[in-house]
Amino acid sequence: MSILTSRPALRWLAPAGAALAIVAGGVAIGAVTSAADPTLPTRSAAQLLVDLQTAQLDGLSGTVVVRANLGLPPLPGLGGRGGDGTVAGADLTKLLSGTHTLRVWYSGPDKMRLALLDTLGETDLIRNGRDLWTWSSQENTATHQTLPEDAASRPTLPSLAVPGIAPDQVARMALAAIEPSTQVTVDGSAQVAGRDAYELVLRPRDTASLIGSVRLAIDATEHLPLRVLVNARGADSPAIDVSFQQVSFARPDPDQFVFNPPPGAKVEEVDRERAADKTEPPAPTKPGQPGQPNKGEAGRDFASVGSGWTRVLVLRAPTGEGGVPAELEALLQNLPRLGNGRVVKGTLFSVLITDDGRILVGAVTPDRLVRAAADPAAKLAG
Repeated sequence: MSILTSRPALRWLAPAGAALAIVAGGVAIGAVTSAADPTLPTRSAAQLLVDLQTAQLDGLSGTVVVRANLGLPPLPGLGGRGGDGTVAGADLTKLLSGTHTLRVWYSGPDKMRLALLDTLGETDLIRNGRDLWTWSSQENTATHQTLPEDAASRPTLPSLAVPGIAPDQVARMALAAIEPSTQVTVDGSAQVAGRDAYELVLRPRDTASLIGSVRLAIDATEHLPLRVLVNARGADSPAIDVSFQQVSFARPDPDQFVFNPPPGAKVEEVDRERAADKTEPPAPTKPGQPGQPNKGEAGRDFASVGSGWTRVLVLRAPTGEGGVPAELEALLQNLPRLGNGRVVKGTLFSVLITDDGRILVGAVTPDRLVRAAADPAAKLAG
């Protein structure tokens, strides 16, 4: 597969997902130790991008610390099950601020585990083949679902082969692929979780972006990110810091991915096919035409305005049988009005929920979202 047609590593370096995609994939970041920065062989930004592109992960386990300061206002009514901000006993809105500790295990695309640790217990997400479990120790509850047959074969981290192309050629093409919108530089070295790493810095060229920079500490041997720092434009400290405190690249014990609900636990079985049957088929559209919505994998209408770091994504707001869900209605009532909707402004991104039922999200100011909402390309299927 060609680096010019796929570029999966470059896609996860996009501004909206740089830090979160790494955590979701089982690769995260580690705290800098007090030791002096290591002396490493010189590598260019283009070479480090290719290192990221071609890295392969056979196994991993470790402890990750996530620090977030997104500057968001209180968001009552925002949450998952029950509208109280919780899913299986874990308050997901807490991840938007403060410091949190996670344990991660990875042993291939179909064996992954993530545990969010809390003072009152922990919440685990466990995938073992086609089995997907969510477990809350505090509530003593679990949910289980069986993934589609092809899910076990879907890769989590891409492996890339570029036959007949010299490494330096690949490096030049990789760098050219993102340079029009991004300045990419190497900024010395560091030690993260006791491992030597190169520091790669990505800075948006478009000054309209709220993101000032994304700094990656890339393991000098395994070529995988050990730390991600995301800075808001003009800020002195990171808005997002995802760091490995401890990491091992050995394959975890297979028993780590086997989950058996403890005695007395309440277990909910999720029937994916039954849930899909209840979903009305989407109205027909012509994906990919300018000004027309596209269809995501789940059939939800979406569109986009702009490109690069200032791209604005447009989604349809969720609705239930009685219209807008109560939790979303409660949220809207506490948000300030701007233009034809209500806004949430953070340090790295803004959200606009329009009166006509659209949600616009981007690493831009609220005013830019209002202008994007009026763009014909932001229209969704009626």
